[in-house]
Amino acid sequence: MKITVIGTGYVGLVSGACLAEVGNDVLCLDVDAEKVRILESGGIPIHEPGLAEIVRRNVAAGRLRFTTDPVRAALFGTIQFIAVGTPPDEDGSADLRHVLAAAAGVGRHMDGYRVIVDKSTVPVGTADKVRAAVAAELAARGVGLAFSVVSNPEFLKEGAAVDDFMRPDRIVIGADDDRAVALMRALYAPFQRNHERLILMDVRSAELTKYAANAMLATRISFMNELANLAERLGADIELVRQGIGSDPRIGYHFLYPGCGYGGSCFPKDVQALIRTATEDGGMDLRILSAVEAANAEQKGVLAAKVLGRFGRDLTGRRFALWGLAFKPNTDDMREAPSRTVIADLLAAGATVSAYDPVAMAEARRIYAGEPGVSFASGPMAALSGADALVIVTEWKEFRSPDFEAIRSALRHPVIFDGRNLYDPVLVAAGGLEYHGIGRGSGKA
Repeated sequence: MKITVIGTGYVGLVSGACLAEVGNDVLCLDVDAEKVRILESGGIPIHEPGLAEIVRRNVAAGRLRFTTDPVRAALFGTIQFIAVGTPPDEDGSADLRHVLAAAAGVGRHMDGYRVIVDKSTVPVGTADKVRAAVAAELAARGVGLAFSVVSNPEFLKEGAAVDDFMRPDRIVIGADDDRAVALMRALYAPFQRNHERLILMDVRSAELTKYAANAMLATRISFMNELANLAERLGADIELVRQGIGSDPRIGYHFLYPGCGYGGSCFPKDVQALIRTATEDGGMDLRILSAVEAANAEQKGVLAAKVLGRFGRDLTGRRFALWGLAFKPNTDDMREAPSRTVIADLLAAGATVSAYDPVAMAEARRIYAGEPGVSFASGPMAALSGADALVIVTEWKEFRSPDFEAIRSALRHPVIFDGRNLYDPVLVAAGGLEYHGIGRGSGKA
């Protein structure tokens, strides 16, 4: 099947590469000529485990190609995926300019039936706007070509996106006509050979499903973060509480890990957009989600507050080692990352920061270019040199089992602030270190 993917960002590149992997002929369109050049030469502009190999393999096989030519792209695929960014506007609503421009481009150049698929995360009602944009371009050309608009939201986790696409939990298709449904079923048949994963629904329900899924996950995180803060005040251990409630099959263990807040390109943006959609189009306030957003913003400040509580409000002359810059492991994405809040708060108090992350260093250097208070270490132990304490923000695997005696020897003060509850406070204390977790109290050596 011939497929066009408009946008080679995180969603577009993963989708295009994985669709090519099962034998489809895929052409990816992007307006960024430099990005296209990098992709054509075998480079990958994002960090995602397993993606580089799939891209290179399918480029070599001729099944995956890239272009900056919108005419070529519109003429290529019967199925046209729109996978461009929908950044939040100042009011929190999703910016649909790129989506609608992509749709208009298809309508301007298509020469036959097309299935136009909204893969980007978009508000309810976007399919209607996409349909209108395509219809307007066809009318301006004076042609009456048939087309369908489908909602096919992505459920890809950064750091596990390739596996999520190749072995999906579910494939949500929002469509209104049988012709489009048949094509989408054929497209996704290779990804559901052992059992049916495709869930068919109307377009608006599919659009809402994506927002609802991310909003639910964000809610669980903020709920556990608030419980962790309460547990700390009550002298309880949130890790034991997590095990106690997670064992209930109605609740489960997923997304019950407290920490220093959620970040990334999805949860913050989607929660804000859903709140805005409810206000503008639904005429109602989503009070729970407003509380989720407020709780997360406050939680991002908890880790630095612990540092200030331990070392005082004035941190002038203090230096802190920071492990983890990406908003989560297995990605270099620092959008809305809690590390950025922690660093900002420490710098504001007069401290300096020596940071390390396994893959996000290049992105961090870009963000903090010209900031004299932030330096970057070659490894986790190198970051400890001359530091007053260690602050852990991202739960990378390589941080899970460190040499606590070596940490104690390297630090000026034997103190760990663990924003992801990686360690057992008793073991840390046994290593001669003072431990401050989230919702676990303070374990002093």
